[in-house]
Amino acid sequence: MHLDHLTFVAGPQGLQTTVAELTEALGRKFRDGGFHPRFGTRNNILPLTDGRYIEAVEVLDHPAADKAVYGQAVRARQELGGGWLGWVISVDDLAPYELRLERSAVPGSRQFPDGRRLEWEQIGIKGLMTDPQLPYFLKWESPADVLPSALAGDIRLDTLEIAGSKERVEEWIGVELNDVFDGVRIEFTSPHGHPGLSAVVFDVPGRGLVRI
Repeated sequence: MHLDHLTFVAGPQGLQTTVAELTEALGRKFRDGGFHPRFGTRNNILPLTDGRYIEAVEVLDHPAADKAVYGQAVRARQELGGGWLGWVISVDDLAPYELRLERSAVPGSRQFPDGRRLEWEQIGIKGLMTDPQLPYFLKWESPADVLPSALAGDIRLDTLEIAGSKERVEEWIGVELNDVFDGVRIEFTSPHGHPGLSAVVFDVPGRGLVRI
């Protein structure tokens, strides 16, 4: 079980402006990640250390965005002004989660600008939409050299600040959470309004800790 990546949704200003703001805050340039044909979304990514990354994503005017749950989730967050959508855990086997959630994982893919294709299966987006403190789960299907983790970054993910319930998240992911999960600190706060991923702290070389 690996804390794989974080998703930040562009606001009404659009993906380019959102990425520029994140680049200014973190001092690193994002890469064009490409288009999600099944979801009607596109992203830019920033590799981190430890096989993690940030994706900045926006919904497109595309029929898939209305049909796919992920596209709906991105659109809903974008209409609220953008910001952190959630955190994502990668696993080697999705079968236990399919059994527990009583539904099947769905395939996902991302078409790179250079024509390469990244493929995976995922489950749990409906849970995230209902309760945004919850992560969703994915299993990578593509070879290692295509995965985002193949890209090296120098920023370390330090802390997730989650407005919500530790017990609820533990029940969802099926393991007990200590103060540190997969090398990342997890801090829970009482939600003032809606639960969810409220802030993220990064350890940026030359800048120290940066909270977004």
